[in-house]
Amino acid sequence: SVGIVEDGIGSQAAALRGQTVFCLHPHQQRYIVPASAVLALPPGVPPARAVLAANMETAINACWDGSPAVGDRIAVIGAGVVGTLIAWLCARIPGTEVELIDVDAERAALATALGLVHRAPGAARPECDLVFHASGNPAGLAQALELAGQEASIIEVSWYGQRTATLALGAAFHSRRLVLRASQVGHITAPRAPRWDYRRRLELALALLVDDRLDALISGEHPFAALPALMARLAHTPAGALCERIRYD
Repeated sequence: SVGIVEDGIGSQAAALRGQTVFCLHPHQQRYIVPASAVLALPPGVPPARAVLAANMETAINACWDGSPAVGDRIAVIGAGVVGTLIAWLCARIPGTEVELIDVDAERAALATALGLVHRAPGAARPECDLVFHASGNPAGLAQALELAGQEASIIEVSWYGQRTATLALGAAFHSRRLVLRASQVGHITAPRAPRWDYRRRLELALALLVDDRLDALISGEHPFAALPALMARLAHTPAGALCERIRYD
């Protein structure tokens, strides 16, 4: 969440008083946390966009796990907030060819707003160097295996909860020596862990939100009191929703 530090004890808290900060915390109008749990927003990042910081962190971590490189052909399946941010980050690497794949044709407008290429699943290009799966749908993961080239990696970013994902691994999975790897934001990949901690990663996530095109990922804003009804509606009809921002009046 993003809010203003009202008060605190100690020199660190005093320095933050009155500043607009980001904090990973459940939905509450007011809360007390250690001063070390908050980060002041960097210049150029408005509070309304800073709510995307946790999603940007997840996208950064996925990119670290996948290690996209200059010139790579990359597919990102699932044009939700996290998948779109992954595609946006990968597209900033020189020479990459990135496709953002989603069954929802309306996601094409989102892709265009961010300078990305949208593809329907049936039009996606095969023989990719790297594939990210972020649709949360087992059918998307099956397609990720189909799009991956010889000895390519598939990074699974989706969260399935208690659902079961069934994969057909008897086709070319073994002969093409594909790598299927899970990415989870709670762990920083081993090669970076000696130098990066969660705070440094969050600082990076906030700094990357300076691009105002990322406002396209906000699909609505609602008062805190409307949150229960909003969650119930999204659970039944999530179509079209991206980041639904909650406002504390």
